[in-house]
This record gives sequence, C-alpha cells and structure tokens, in this order.
Amino acid sequence: MRIQLTSVFVDDQAKALHFYTEILGFLKKHDVPVGETDRWLTVVSPDEPGGTELLLEPLGHPAARTYRDALVQDGIPLAQFAVDDVNAEYERLHDLGVRFTQDPLEMGPVTTAVFDDTCGNLIQIATQPE
Repeated sequence: MRIQLTSVFVDDQAKALHFYTEILGFLKKHDVPVGETDRWLTVVSPDEPGGTELLLEPLGHPAARTYRDALVQDGIPLAQFAVDDVNAEYERLHDLGVRFTQDPLEMGPVTTAVFDDTCGNLIQIATQPE
C-alpha cells in the first residue's frame, strides 16, 4: 500500500495552480474539467513526477471550509512538504513574497517552517534527519 493522492482544499484553483507551480515549483500533472467550473487538478514534485499527486481540490463542501478555517485559526498546517534545507527554502520563498506564519525552527534533528499558500491553507516545510 502507498499514498497515491492527497488533497488540499483551495478557494481558487487557478490561483492555487499558479502558487503551487510558479512559486513552489511543482509540476502540473492532470487538468481535467469537472462540471461547469471545477477541475481535477493535480500537481507533483519535479523530483518524482510519477509519485504522489496533490489534488488542488475546490472548496465546495461546507464541512471542508469549516475544517480548513479551524486549522488556520489554530495555526495548524494542513500538510507537510519535505525540503533538503528549510533555511534555504525559507529564504527563496520569502524573497518571492511568500508569507510565513512560523520562521525556521529547530526542534532537535528536525527544522520546520510554516507558510500561507494564498489559497486558505497553512503548509509546513521540514528537513528530516538522514
């Protein structure tokens, strides 16, 4: 068993696609119209184009909005992405105008930082020990 797909609820799929590809550096994998306005829109890591897909899911269900907004209000990241160097990625993203809610923080062998993805979510980046 392996993780094939996970999702983040976004309030604007076009804005999310821009942020996740142009700012974070993911690659668009699927972009299929679903209904009148929504899309089956996924991105993948350029390091693993055949790996786990992240679905940029429209925020249609009221429970999804309540869940997502409660996490943000409590400062809890919805997802975590691995990076080789949190400090370097923090600087790169900060220089691109990304707003961080937690600057790099060392917690023993792990370093993390948290940013706002501009689509309603907090995302954590982390460097794991080897």
